[in-house]
Amino acid sequence: MERTDFNQLTWFQAVAEERSFTKAAARLGVAQSTLSHAIKQLEARMGIRLLTRTTRNVATTVAGERLLQTIAPRMTEIEAEIAALTAFRDKPSGSIRLTLSDHALETVVWPKLKPVLAAYPDISVELLLDNTFRNIVEEGYDAGVRLGESVEKDMIAVRIGPDWRLVAVASPDYLAAHGRPRHPQDLVGHRCINTRQETSGGLYAWEFEKDGKELRVRVSGQLTFNNSYAMVDAAVSGFGIAYVPDSMVETAVASGALEVVLGDWSPPFEGYFLYYPSRRQNLLAFQIIVDALRHRGPVGSAPAI
Repeated sequence: MERTDFNQLTWFQAVAEERSFTKAAARLGVAQSTLSHAIKQLEARMGIRLLTRTTRNVATTVAGERLLQTIAPRMTEIEAEIAALTAFRDKPSGSIRLTLSDHALETVVWPKLKPVLAAYPDISVELLLDNTFRNIVEEGYDAGVRLGESVEKDMIAVRIGPDWRLVAVASPDYLAAHGRPRHPQDLVGHRCINTRQETSGGLYAWEFEKDGKELRVRVSGQLTFNNSYAMVDAAVSGFGIAYVPDSMVETAVASGALEVVLGDWSPPFEGYFLYYPSRRQNLLAFQIIVDALRHRGPVGSAPAI
Protein backbone atom coordinates (compact mmCIF):
# COMPACT_ATOMS: atom_id res chain seq x y z
CA MET A 1 0.00 0.00 0.00
CA GLU A 2 1.20 3.52 -0.75
CA ARG A 3 2.70 5.52 2.07
CA THR A 4 0.13 7.63 3.93
CA ASP A 5 -0.02 11.28 2.93
CA PHE A 6 -0.69 13.07 6.21
CA ASN A 7 -1.50 16.33 4.42
CA GLN A 8 -4.44 14.60 2.76
CA LEU A 9 -5.63 13.26 6.12
CA THR A 10 -5.38 16.73 7.66
CA TRP A 11 -7.29 18.24 4.76
CA PHE A 12 -9.93 15.52 4.92
CA GLN A 13 -10.40 16.27 8.63
CA ALA A 14 -10.93 19.95 7.89
CA VAL A 15 -13.56 19.25 5.22
CA ALA A 16 -15.33 16.70 7.42
CA GLU A 17 -15.46 19.09 10.38
CA GLU A 18 -16.48 22.15 8.38
CA ARG A 19 -18.85 20.13 6.13
CA SER A 20 -17.86 22.48 3.34
CA PHE A 21 -14.97 22.59 0.87
CA THR A 22 -15.21 26.38 0.78
CA LYS A 23 -14.92 26.81 4.56
CA ALA A 24 -12.24 24.13 4.84
CA ALA A 25 -10.17 25.77 2.10
CA ALA A 26 -10.38 29.12 3.90
CA ARG A 27 -9.40 27.47 7.18
CA LEU A 28 -6.40 25.74 5.60
CA GLY A 29 -5.38 28.62 3.37
CA VAL A 30 -5.43 26.60 0.14
CA ALA A 31 -7.36 26.81 -3.11
CA GLN A 32 -10.68 24.97 -3.12
CA SER A 33 -9.73 23.15 -6.33
CA THR A 34 -6.47 21.96 -4.75
CA LEU A 35 -8.34 20.73 -1.70
CA SER A 36 -10.96 18.89 -3.77
CA HIS A 37 -8.26 17.20 -5.86
CA ALA A 38 -6.40 16.06 -2.74
CA ILE A 39 -9.54 14.49 -1.25
CA LYS A 40 -10.26 12.68 -4.52
CA GLN A 41 -6.70 11.31 -4.46
CA LEU A 42 -7.16 10.11 -0.90
CA GLU A 43 -10.43 8.35 -1.78
CA ALA A 44 -8.86 6.78 -4.85
CA ARG A 45 -5.85 5.54 -2.90
CA MET A 46 -8.07 4.06 -0.17
CA GLY A 47 -10.56 2.71 -2.70
CA ILE A 48 -13.57 3.96 -0.74
CA ARG A 49 -15.85 6.99 -0.74
CA LEU A 50 -15.25 9.16 2.35
CA LEU A 51 -17.48 12.15 1.61
CA THR A 52 -20.93 12.60 0.11
CA ARG A 53 -21.11 15.83 -1.89
CA THR A 54 -24.28 17.72 -2.81
CA THR A 55 -24.81 21.22 -4.18
CA ARG A 56 -25.53 22.50 -0.67
CA ASN A 57 -23.30 20.61 1.73
CA VAL A 58 -20.76 17.89 2.34
CA ALA A 59 -21.26 14.95 4.71
CA THR A 60 -19.11 12.03 5.76
CA THR A 61 -20.00 8.51 4.69
CA VAL A 62 -19.94 5.74 7.31
CA ALA A 63 -16.32 5.03 6.36
CA GLY A 64 -15.49 8.73 6.37
CA GLU A 65 -16.97 9.22 9.84
CA ARG A 66 -14.95 6.28 11.15
CA LEU A 67 -11.77 7.73 9.66
CA LEU A 68 -12.54 11.14 11.17
CA GLN A 69 -13.07 9.68 14.65
CA THR A 70 -9.80 7.78 14.27
CA ILE A 71 -7.53 10.59 13.13
CA ALA A 72 -9.00 13.66 14.88
CA PRO A 73 -7.76 12.92 18.42
CA ARG A 74 -4.37 11.79 17.13
CA MET A 75 -3.92 14.91 15.01
CA THR A 76 -4.81 17.04 18.03
CA GLU A 77 -2.22 15.25 20.16
CA ILE A 78 0.45 15.75 17.50
CA GLU A 79 -0.38 19.45 17.19
CA ALA A 80 -0.27 19.84 20.98
CA GLU A 81 3.13 18.20 21.25
CA ILE A 82 4.57 20.27 18.41
CA ALA A 83 3.16 23.44 19.95
CA ALA A 84 4.69 22.43 23.30
CA LEU A 85 8.13 22.87 21.74
CA THR A 86 7.61 26.63 22.00
CA ALA A 87 8.55 26.22 25.66
CA PHE A 88 12.16 25.95 24.50
CA ARG A 89 12.13 29.34 22.84
CA ASP A 90 13.22 32.55 24.55
CA LYS A 91 9.85 34.16 23.97
CA PRO A 92 6.54 32.29 24.47
CA SER A 93 4.61 32.06 21.21
CA GLY A 94 1.71 30.22 19.67
CA SER A 95 -1.94 30.56 18.70
CA ILE A 96 -4.78 30.12 21.19
CA ARG A 97 -8.42 29.71 20.06
CA LEU A 98 -11.19 30.49 22.55
CA THR A 99 -14.97 30.38 22.32
CA LEU A 100 -16.97 32.60 24.68
CA SER A 101 -19.94 34.93 24.96
CA ASP A 102 -19.85 38.66 24.34
CA HIS A 103 -20.58 39.29 28.03
CA ALA A 104 -17.68 37.08 29.15
CA LEU A 105 -15.36 38.88 26.74
CA GLU A 106 -16.35 42.40 27.81
CA THR A 107 -16.52 41.86 31.57
CA VAL A 108 -13.77 39.31 32.27
CA VAL A 109 -11.59 38.13 29.42
CA TRP A 110 -10.67 41.21 27.38
CA PRO A 111 -9.66 43.46 30.32
CA LYS A 112 -7.25 40.73 31.48
CA LEU A 113 -5.97 39.80 28.02
CA LYS A 114 -4.96 43.27 26.89
CA PRO A 115 -1.86 43.69 29.10
CA VAL A 116 -0.77 40.08 28.54
CA LEU A 117 -0.94 40.33 24.74
CA ALA A 118 0.98 43.59 24.90
CA ALA A 119 3.70 41.87 26.95
CA TYR A 120 3.83 38.77 24.71
CA PRO A 121 3.49 39.91 21.08
CA ASP A 122 4.30 36.42 19.76
CA ILE A 123 1.15 34.96 21.36
CA SER A 124 -1.89 35.15 19.06
CA VAL A 125 -5.44 34.74 20.32
CA GLU A 126 -8.53 34.00 18.22
CA LEU A 127 -11.85 34.69 19.94
CA LEU A 128 -15.17 33.36 18.65
CA LEU A 129 -18.08 35.21 20.21
CA ASP A 130 -21.37 33.33 20.48
CA ASN A 131 -23.67 31.87 23.09
CA THR A 132 -23.52 28.30 21.81
CA PHE A 133 -22.25 25.40 23.94
CA ARG A 134 -19.55 24.21 21.55
CA ASN A 135 -17.60 20.95 21.66
CA ILE A 136 -14.15 22.53 21.91
CA VAL A 137 -12.33 19.25 21.21
CA GLU A 138 -14.21 18.41 18.03
CA GLU A 139 -14.24 21.98 16.76
CA GLY A 140 -10.55 22.66 17.33
CA TYR A 141 -10.65 25.16 20.18
CA ASP A 142 -8.00 25.27 22.88
CA ALA A 143 -10.49 26.35 25.53
CA GLY A 144 -13.91 27.81 26.15
CA VAL A 145 -15.57 30.05 28.71
CA ARG A 146 -18.80 29.03 30.41
CA LEU A 147 -20.62 29.48 33.68
CA GLY A 148 -19.36 27.02 36.28
CA GLU A 149 -22.58 25.02 36.32
CA SER A 150 -22.28 24.33 32.56
CA VAL A 151 -18.73 22.96 32.39
CA GLU A 152 -18.40 19.27 31.50
CA LYS A 153 -17.01 17.07 34.28
CA ASP A 154 -14.15 15.70 32.15
CA MET A 155 -12.69 19.17 31.58
CA ILE A 156 -10.23 21.14 33.67
CA ALA A 157 -12.02 24.24 34.92
CA VAL A 158 -10.37 27.44 36.17
CA ARG A 159 -12.45 30.20 37.70
CA ILE A 160 -11.81 33.47 35.87
CA GLY A 161 -14.48 35.73 37.38
CA PRO A 162 -16.65 36.34 40.45
CA ASP A 163 -20.19 35.16 40.99
CA TRP A 164 -22.88 37.26 39.33
CA ARG A 165 -26.62 37.24 38.83
CA LEU A 166 -29.27 37.92 36.24
CA VAL A 167 -31.64 40.79 36.97
CA ALA A 168 -34.95 41.82 35.43
CA VAL A 169 -34.89 45.47 34.35
CA ALA A 170 -37.23 47.89 32.61
CA SER A 171 -37.38 51.60 31.87
CA PRO A 172 -39.35 53.92 34.20
CA ASP A 173 -41.68 54.80 31.31
CA TYR A 174 -42.48 51.14 30.67
CA LEU A 175 -43.19 50.48 34.36
CA ALA A 176 -45.37 53.60 34.58
CA ALA A 177 -47.43 52.40 31.63
CA HIS A 178 -47.64 48.68 32.42
CA GLY A 179 -47.12 48.37 36.15
CA ARG A 180 -44.38 46.69 38.19
CA PRO A 181 -44.36 42.87 38.47
CA ARG A 182 -44.38 41.70 42.09
CA HIS A 183 -43.89 37.99 41.42
CA PRO A 184 -42.11 36.14 38.59
CA GLN A 185 -45.42 34.74 37.38
CA ASP A 186 -46.60 38.33 36.77
CA LEU A 187 -44.13 38.45 33.86
CA VAL A 188 -46.55 36.36 31.79
CA GLY A 189 -48.73 39.44 31.44
CA HIS A 190 -45.85 41.75 30.51
CA ARG A 191 -43.95 42.56 27.32
CA CYS A 192 -40.62 40.81 27.83
CA ILE A 193 -37.47 40.84 25.71
CA ASN A 194 -36.63 37.21 24.95
CA THR A 195 -33.35 35.35 24.47
CA ARG A 196 -32.89 32.68 21.81
CA GLN A 197 -30.78 29.73 22.96
CA GLU A 198 -28.61 28.92 19.96
CA THR A 199 -27.78 25.38 21.08
CA SER A 200 -31.34 24.15 21.49
CA GLY A 201 -33.02 26.72 19.27
CA GLY A 202 -35.66 27.43 21.92
CA LEU A 203 -36.36 30.54 23.96
CA TYR A 204 -34.69 30.84 27.35
CA ALA A 205 -37.06 30.26 30.27
CA TRP A 206 -36.23 32.89 32.90
CA GLU A 207 -34.96 31.26 36.10
CA PHE A 208 -35.74 32.68 39.54
CA GLU A 209 -35.19 31.55 43.13
CA LYS A 210 -36.27 32.80 46.54
CA ASP A 211 -36.20 31.11 49.95
CA GLY A 212 -35.23 27.81 48.34
CA LYS A 213 -38.11 27.93 45.85
CA GLU A 214 -37.13 27.81 42.18
CA LEU A 215 -39.30 29.05 39.32
CA ARG A 216 -38.88 29.00 35.54
CA VAL A 217 -41.08 31.42 33.62
CA ARG A 218 -41.55 31.43 29.85
CA VAL A 219 -42.18 34.98 28.73
CA SER A 220 -43.26 36.60 25.48
CA GLY A 221 -42.90 39.94 23.80
CA GLN A 222 -42.19 41.82 20.61
CA LEU A 223 -38.41 41.29 20.55
CA THR A 224 -36.05 38.29 20.71
CA PHE A 225 -32.25 38.57 20.68
CA ASN A 226 -29.20 36.37 21.11
CA ASN A 227 -27.15 39.32 22.36
CA SER A 228 -27.50 40.72 25.87
CA TYR A 229 -26.23 44.19 24.99
CA ALA A 230 -29.01 44.59 22.43
CA MET A 231 -31.51 43.51 25.08
CA VAL A 232 -30.29 46.24 27.43
CA ASP A 233 -30.69 48.88 24.74
CA ALA A 234 -34.20 47.63 23.96
CA ALA A 235 -35.13 47.80 27.65
CA VAL A 236 -33.78 51.36 27.95
CA SER A 237 -35.85 52.26 24.88
CA GLY A 238 -39.02 51.04 26.61
CA PHE A 239 -39.70 47.85 24.64
CA GLY A 240 -40.24 45.77 27.76
CA ILE A 241 -38.54 43.89 30.57
CA ALA A 242 -35.12 42.30 29.95
CA TYR A 243 -33.35 39.64 32.02
CA VAL A 244 -29.62 40.32 31.78
CA PRO A 245 -26.36 40.13 33.77
CA ASP A 246 -26.30 42.69 36.57
CA SER A 247 -22.91 44.11 35.56
CA MET A 248 -24.33 45.16 32.19
CA VAL A 249 -26.96 47.48 33.68
CA GLU A 250 -25.15 49.01 36.67
CA THR A 251 -24.64 52.32 34.89
CA ALA A 252 -28.17 52.42 33.45
CA VAL A 253 -29.68 51.67 36.86
CA ALA A 254 -27.48 54.25 38.60
CA SER A 255 -28.54 56.91 36.06
CA GLY A 256 -32.23 56.03 36.35
CA ALA A 257 -32.52 54.83 32.76
CA LEU A 258 -33.50 51.38 34.06
CA GLU A 259 -35.06 50.01 37.23
CA VAL A 260 -34.57 46.55 38.71
CA VAL A 261 -37.71 44.53 39.37
CA LEU A 262 -37.99 41.23 41.24
CA GLY A 263 -34.49 41.76 42.62
CA ASP A 264 -35.15 39.51 45.61
CA TRP A 265 -35.82 36.63 43.17
CA SER A 266 -32.37 36.89 41.56
CA PRO A 267 -29.71 35.15 43.69
CA PRO A 268 -26.05 35.00 42.61
CA PHE A 269 -24.60 31.91 40.94
CA GLU A 270 -21.16 30.71 39.89
CA GLY A 271 -19.48 33.03 37.45
CA TYR A 272 -17.30 32.30 34.43
CA PHE A 273 -14.77 29.47 34.20
CA LEU A 274 -12.17 28.73 31.54
CA TYR A 275 -12.39 25.04 30.62
CA TYR A 276 -10.09 22.88 28.52
CA PRO A 277 -8.87 19.28 28.07
CA SER A 278 -5.87 18.21 30.16
CA ARG A 279 -3.48 17.87 27.22
CA ARG A 280 -3.41 21.64 26.76
CA GLN A 281 -1.63 22.14 30.10
CA ASN A 282 1.87 21.67 28.66
CA LEU A 283 1.70 24.59 26.21
CA LEU A 284 3.64 27.56 27.56
CA ALA A 285 1.61 30.18 25.68
CA PHE A 286 -1.59 28.58 26.93
CA GLN A 287 -0.31 28.51 30.51
CA ILE A 288 0.36 32.24 30.30
CA ILE A 289 -3.19 32.92 29.09
CA VAL A 290 -4.71 30.74 31.82
CA ASP A 291 -2.66 32.42 34.53
CA ALA A 292 -3.65 35.85 33.25
CA LEU A 293 -7.36 35.02 33.27
CA ARG A 294 -7.37 33.24 36.66
CA HIS A 295 -9.65 34.95 39.17
CA ARG A 296 -7.79 36.14 42.26
CA GLY A 297 -10.33 38.41 43.93
CA PRO A 298 -13.33 37.60 46.14
CA VAL A 299 -15.59 34.89 44.73
CA GLY A 300 -18.81 36.60 45.79
CA SER A 301 -20.61 38.90 43.40
CA ALA A 302 -20.75 42.66 43.74
CA PRO A 303 -23.43 44.20 45.98
CA ALA A 304 -26.94 43.90 44.55
CA ILE A 305 -28.02 46.81 42.41
